[in-house]
Amino acid sequence: MEINAVFEGGGVKGISLAGAVEATEQAGVTFKRVAGTSSGSIIASLLAAGYDGEAMSRIIKKTSFTSFLKRGAIYNTAYIGPALRVLIKKGLYSGEALESWIRGILREKGIVTFSDLPQGKLSIIASDITNGRIVVLPDGLEQYGISPGAFEVAKAVRMSCSIPYFFDPVMLRLNGGAARGKSFSEQFVYMVDGGMLSNFPLWLFDEQEGGFKSPGLNTPTVGYQLVGKMEPQPNRITGPFSMLQAMVSTMLNAHDERYIEKEKFVRTVKIPTLGISMTEFHISPEQSDELYAAGAKAGKEFFEHWRPHRKPRIV
Repeated sequence: MEINAVFEGGGVKGISLAGAVEATEQAGVTFKRVAGTSSGSIIASLLAAGYDGEAMSRIIKKTSFTSFLKRGAIYNTAYIGPALRVLIKKGLYSGEALESWIRGILREKGIVTFSDLPQGKLSIIASDITNGRIVVLPDGLEQYGISPGAFEVAKAVRMSCSIPYFFDPVMLRLNGGAARGKSFSEQFVYMVDGGMLSNFPLWLFDEQEGGFKSPGLNTPTVGYQLVGKMEPQPNRITGPFSMLQAMVSTMLNAHDERYIEKEKFVRTVKIPTLGISMTEFHISPEQSDELYAAGAKAGKEFFEHWRPHRKPRIV
């Protein structure tokens, strides 16, 4: 059986998505088209490049996620340093280490730009906060005068993973007709985490209401969502930075919940995230293994009962 797959974002919690991928493959299901937001874009890009769930497990076990948290020594000064970096760079960390990491992994499979993948194989969600709109990469780059096929996959993943105020936003410069008539400063746009506008883009491959298609004619879409979140915790607001952090956290955690409730989760693999937060990059090896196992268990249970093309009752 073949499916299209959409992977929700969730920072470090995305480790559990890799476990669900392995369970999907063990159920005899293969992936046709894949899409993702934030950490979901990492999983989607690895799948598109040819990695399977078992290979992802090996990659996760040898990766130190704290290595992504890099910034100049001057910005490590207690209290003043991080705030100064946010003011100057617009993020606590650059995001370059994450981009370099995924670039190296993709290049092992010969994947650099989107032209190295089958057309339509991979879609990545980012948020254009300059113009306030969702951008589906790579095709959405055309509106900026950028060739979709020539754009680097690792850069797209970094854009989708750029949690506001945690990682630096990624700047794109308009080209060609898109830049015509604009001042120099107006030719730049800021891209951040796709979860700002759609953390679980289950709509992406939908072609009719509910996303269910005629048996034998089209490929069903399955979503992989990180659920079992902790009860919302009150945010302590002590100043402008803590207020912005609270706003971003609320937005990223709440997006798309209502949409999924209406769908009754019929085509969604619901993966418990064990109370781990999206920016808990100092996660222990034991916690990482537990997240992966939770994803594997959720995937196994889903495909034991899932019936393709069964349309849910919308109430």
